[in-house]
Amino acid sequence: MLNHSKVKRLVVISMLSSISFVLMLLNFPFPGLPGYLKIDFSDIPAIIAILIYGPGAGIAVEALKNVLHYLIHGSMSGVPVDQVANFTAGVLFILPVAFIFKKIKSAKGIAWSMILGTLLMTVIMSILNYFLFIPAYTWFLNAPQLSDHVLKTTITAGILPFNLIKGMIITIVFSFIFVKMRPWFENKRGLQNS
Repeated sequence: MLNHSKVKRLVVISMLSSISFVLMLLNFPFPGLPGYLKIDFSDIPAIIAILIYGPGAGIAVEALKNVLHYLIHGSMSGVPVDQVANFTAGVLFILPVAFIFKKIKSAKGIAWSMILGTLLMTVIMSILNYFLFIPAYTWFLNAPQLSDHVLKTTITAGILPFNLIKGMIITIVFSFIFVKMRPWFENKRGLQNS
């Protein structure tokens, strides 16, 4: 039987996942980047989950958000390639928060962990898009395979700058949120003042 704290944790994670899903729908293109790459703030509830409950909670929020998205909106290819890519990018982005913030419990720690997460997401998602996600899209859509030149251009002119810009925007926005809500986070997680 679940005790009160476990039930509360499940409710909070479910609520943050729902908020994350709604934020995922409120996306917008960034000028100069391909229109299919849209920025959203759906990773912010996952970061909040990490600060309250740890890395598993943040990963759960990223997973539930994408499951909801697939169940409600489906996928262009019929297979959840875009949701798996979004989940992977989100986890790469948020995990440094869990590990660096343990050591540096301050706004500076949040900012540095999210900058590292941005770099990690940018580099690894560029590699994964080149070898896995973009080829999977073309395969599941029965589209012609992209030439190596087109694939590299898509990565360097689209995916790479998109992840870098998205990570930096979320880092700036969440840094302001953290400064305003730091006492609440400290109260929830029992953080020590730095």
